[in-house]
Amino acid sequence: MSFEPLKGVRVLDLTSVVVGPVCTWRLGQYGAEVIKVENPEGDLMRGLGGQSPTGQHSGTYLHLNRGKRNICLYLKKPSTRKVMQRLIESADVIVANMRPQALERLGLDATSIRDRHPEKIYCLITGYGTDGPYSGLPTYDSVVQGATGMAGLTLRRDGTPNYVPMLICDHVAGEIAAGAILSAMVERRTTGKGCSIEVPMFETMAAFVMQEHLAQHSFDPPVGPPGDLRLLSPHNRPVQTANGWISFTVNTDPQVKAFLRVTGRDDLLDDPRFNSVAARATNVKEWFELRGAPLTSKSTKEWVALMRSVDIAVQPCNTLESLPEDEHLQAVGLVSSEQHPTEGKVAAIRSTIRFDDTYPPLRGPSQPKGWETQSVLLDAGYSPEEVATLIGEGAALDSRAK
Repeated sequence: MSFEPLKGVRVLDLTSVVVGPVCTWRLGQYGAEVIKVENPEGDLMRGLGGQSPTGQHSGTYLHLNRGKRNICLYLKKPSTRKVMQRLIESADVIVANMRPQALERLGLDATSIRDRHPEKIYCLITGYGTDGPYSGLPTYDSVVQGATGMAGLTLRRDGTPNYVPMLICDHVAGEIAAGAILSAMVERRTTGKGCSIEVPMFETMAAFVMQEHLAQHSFDPPVGPPGDLRLLSPHNRPVQTANGWISFTVNTDPQVKAFLRVTGRDDLLDDPRFNSVAARATNVKEWFELRGAPLTSKSTKEWVALMRSVDIAVQPCNTLESLPEDEHLQAVGLVSSEQHPTEGKVAAIRSTIRFDDTYPPLRGPSQPKGWETQSVLLDAGYSPEEVATLIGEGAALDSRAK
């Protein structure tokens, strides 16, 4: 039997792009019914995330919106106000990542909804929160990376700021929002009361950066410069082999001794700069120069085997092309294939979390705009004639209509 702790919970998804869809996708992984409300122009990520056969399901959109029922509404039309009220009444959780001002204009902000329905859990994911001088400003992942000092880490290390080539802030904030919603659900089961949750990306990621990189500035007075000097070393990167690259880490004294032996540097075993954790913390620059030196005398496969034989954490450095073919991922079946209603054969990524030796069900593929407009409206109590009227006047879009 599959483990779906949120089965029977309905989530109204008023999100787009990445941060919000990550949050609601995670709730869907736990069994929640997610109803994604999309406007006729469509979620920007349908096209922004890359090419697809129809131009409507980029890979990013495909993976972050699976398992969601899609209803397409033109929220600026007056007739959709009543539709949204019905959907809100039937939902347990509402998640939004529109700008607060836009939500207020539509009557979809936390105050408007929870004044009527105090039992609802409402989660707003914002760029900068609703307080402070940045409140209401537009933002995207790369802007947050810059504002939080993430891009500045490579400025410190390499002399040039760079973005992490992933939407890492969106993913982290989305997952944190999902966790916050789960905690609010636990509280509601105890008290019967809902909750208004706010997850600001900027503050969230700034806290992440400072937890690691305030470092010596965590103390008053500071005991050294800010930054984890190990992570900021220009030599803290994959190491070149004869035919590729490997990623490894050696932290403990036994690991360091094993690394020095296996790489033929026995003469450094008793070097006072490197023979203890404290010594290596004091001599970070020299240690990481040594640790990051190329290992071109052997192939990647040979170095991986040698390091594993002495219990060093090591792996080949995968590429975007090689990652899906990784032997471990192949063995555990992380990626399979399925038939999409409009895109043909597509990749499907299963849950990585296992409950009682069972992964949650894969659930259906991401849906075209308005794929379940009719069924969601009928479930909300509208008659077929009323549904036809909403579609006919352009308030709702039905992608299955002939």
